[in-house]
Amino acid sequence: MPRRALSPSGIFLIDKPEGPSSFAVVAEVRRRTGARTGHAGTLDPFASGLLLVLSGAATKLASCFVGLDKRYVTDVDLRVRTSTGDREGDVVESHEAASAGRLEKRLEGLRGEIELPVPAASAVKIGGERAYRLHRRGVAVEMPMRRSRVDALDVISYSDGVARLDLRVSSGTYVRAIADALGGHCATLRRTEVGPFRVEEADPERIIAPADALARIGVRAETDAAL
Repeated sequence: MPRRALSPSGIFLIDKPEGPSSFAVVAEVRRRTGARTGHAGTLDPFASGLLLVLSGAATKLASCFVGLDKRYVTDVDLRVRTSTGDREGDVVESHEAASAGRLEKRLEGLRGEIELPVPAASAVKIGGERAYRLHRRGVAVEMPMRRSRVDALDVISYSDGVARLDLRVSSGTYVRAIADALGGHCATLRRTEVGPFRVEEADPERIIAPADALARIGVRAETDAAL
């Protein structure tokens, strides 16, 4: 297999649509550029929004970007819980949606440092196998808890049992787990920010030079030649 090119080197900001996997988006960039290509954090196929796609020599900088905080907007249907915490799972419970006052009390308990179960349909390994594969086969497993940080969790709107929420969270936070803790599921999910990068900047034809991308997160490139 031929080695992938180390150029163009840099970061593409891609606005992933609903439907394709993050891997498919990365593969499309790789096909277009012919360069080694990776990402700095996936999005579920049903979700949309900002993907940081690293190209060429910049793929070795992934560790600098994967831990950046994230911002999301999600529509949470508070009338139905599903097996996956999103609209693609099976319905496991239906109930009356919480009142606005009750919702706010639940939100208060989900701000700051939190610990919630990882969703069954996730890439976490259970006994050496990805949880989502076990879930697809109907294998019931006890999911591990994941500690994360929620810096902001605000209601944009609430109507007919569906709450639109704006979240600022630490890397590794499962928004689907938050939706489940609220008694509902993510009907939509959109990532609007990754660290200082915003989805409004997304342009599949524009590549950000490694040194410029690192400067935006407060990291200095050691050598230009290495990038």
